Amino acid sequence: MLLDYRISDIAPYINWDYFFYAWGMHNQPQAEKEKLRKEATEMLAELQEKYRTHALFQLYDANSQGDDIVMGERRIPLLRQQQPGSECLCLADFLRPLSSGIVDRIGVFATSVDIGLETDFDHDAYLKMMVQLLADRLAEATAERMHQEVRKHYWGYASDEELTMQELHIEKFQGIRPAVGYPSLPDTSLNFVIDELIGMRQIGIRLTESGAMKPHASVSGLMMANPQARYFMLGKIGEDQLADYARRRGLPIEVMRKFLTSNLS
Repeated sequence: MLLDYRISDIAPYINWDYFFYAWGMHNQPQAEKEKLRKEATEMLAELQEKYRTHALFQLYDANSQGDDIVMGERRIPLLRQQQPGSECLCLADFLRPLSSGIVDRIGVFATSVDIGLETDFDHDAYLKMMVQLLADRLAEATAERMHQEVRKHYWGYASDEELTMQELHIEKFQGIRPAVGYPSLPDTSLNFVIDELIGMRQIGIRLTESGAMKPHASVSGLMMANPQARYFMLGKIGEDQLADYARRRGLPIEVMRKFLTSNLS
């Protein structure tokens, strides 16, 4: 499913706290933050007529099998917490096991912005920084808006959900939306798997050799509906899990080592 948004549709979903943090203003007086927000809001209005944001998602029948998410003939291999003292969680735990005979469901998504938001302002360093930080927030806000529509309409498991914007930002909704590159899903090479599933080029996303997305202001990941699902930090993994993960991914262990350097013991 492809969704395109006007900036005015997405602006209300922006989490300004992250914008201030990226700007280095998170510890500044509120008056200074409001001044910056006013300037940023005026910039959004200027961008409104020329640029849009985009979302792409697909819902799949799915189950877990070990540490894999299984969708018919397709799989998404995942990693499990391995450090002593951890709960040993894996995102696959939040789906019904294949052996249960009960089919579960999962969402796969990507969001992005028009590439011009990252290329059209090179002539002015200040404008370039302002627009880039706004583009990052717009990509995240697009994921927020899309996920809300998925929960209430396309998937519909929370059709009666009525949350304030503040409640959305602190994720009071049912389920989770783990993004690639974040603590529970740190392997950026999973973007290649997601690309195979949903075709990110449909919304203008290109992948580098490292699995990074271009435009930089892009988000990808999974959507899970289980009320018990929660985020966690994967932490360090051992050589045993690295080897098993490489086998399940069908890639050489040294390739996977490159993608998981910061998670290796």
